[in-house]
Amino acid sequence: MSKLRTSLLALGASLALAGAAAAQDIAIGVAGPMTGQYASFGKQLRDGAELAVADINAAGGVLGKKIRLEIGDDACDPKQARAVAEKLAGLKVPFVAGHFCSSSSIPASDAYLESNVLQITPASTNPTFTERKMWNTFRACGRDDQQGAVAGAYIAKNFQGKNVAILHDKSTYGKGLADETKKALNKAGVTEKMYEAYTQGDKDFNALVSKMKAANIDVVYIGGYHTEAGLILRQMRDQGMKTQLVSGDALVTNEFWAITGPIGEGVLMTFGPDPRKKPSAKAVVEKFKAKGIDPEGYTLYSYASIQVWAQAAAKAGTTDAKKVADTVRTGQWDTVLGPLSFDAKGDITVIDYVFYVWKKDGTYTELDAKGSS
Repeated sequence: MSKLRTSLLALGASLALAGAAAAQDIAIGVAGPMTGQYASFGKQLRDGAELAVADINAAGGVLGKKIRLEIGDDACDPKQARAVAEKLAGLKVPFVAGHFCSSSSIPASDAYLESNVLQITPASTNPTFTERKMWNTFRACGRDDQQGAVAGAYIAKNFQGKNVAILHDKSTYGKGLADETKKALNKAGVTEKMYEAYTQGDKDFNALVSKMKAANIDVVYIGGYHTEAGLILRQMRDQGMKTQLVSGDALVTNEFWAITGPIGEGVLMTFGPDPRKKPSAKAVVEKFKAKGIDPEGYTLYSYASIQVWAQAAAKAGTTDAKKVADTVRTGQWDTVLGPLSFDAKGDITVIDYVFYVWKKDGTYTELDAKGSS
């Protein structure tokens, strides 16, 4: 037998062994906007998932098997999200950490339900996601009715007598958050002077800004994503407006500062207490930093989502989605976010939104109870 033939046979055998080993792996998914204008959030979810999988595998995997991560790119498009969910379900994944946009998570969850797939979203905050009595939907973050309540109360207290505008981008997330903030603001006795919608993907907001300028708007609350919010801020400043911008968790990305530059200083936003500062996240944060990654925003929420699934699967002794879901719902799980437990709907039982402010050095920091950074 020639050396070449011997080498080819050896290569074929090694590939066959590798294929057999891969077949024994447990494939799970992470899905979000890996491309498109919200890709910075997709990167957060992917970074968190990849390190979680690496760490779990280094510790022995799940049920004696290694985890293999499948990536789904929905570009925050509802139709694409449904297609991604169907593709992941076709790969027989028992679990998906995702999606990011609520407008993606909700249609995707229907496909996962049909295919017996457990879904834990690290980031989708629209209440509808967990209000449909579906056994397979969980979230590791808070909800917009909680986030909007904090935002509305803060604006009412700290901007008394000011003219308030509420804007949203018509998305499931953006309109939902804007409406919850409006509800809380109105409950506190404040009526907004403007309530307007704009379209995702627009770049010219000068007509909208001119309308706010004519109405002498002092504070604008934006229910939407960082791309449009950053452009609205720039165009307000171009027209000489000093209006305070307030928004939600979709501004928790360094890409917001990349859009605004120094004029982003002073912008306010709501998000959970900084997970990077939690003692439970210290070791993982150090690993991220060693890789040159800032685990900002929802990175650690993605990591935690996979931790919950892995621990629940181990406790249940199976990857069967329904059995793991039942286990998730009845247990408490040790994660980088601290202990997590879930109610009957699939929402976490403890959540505490706080305010952050963008500083002149291009970083954001949590405000204390007195409103100081």
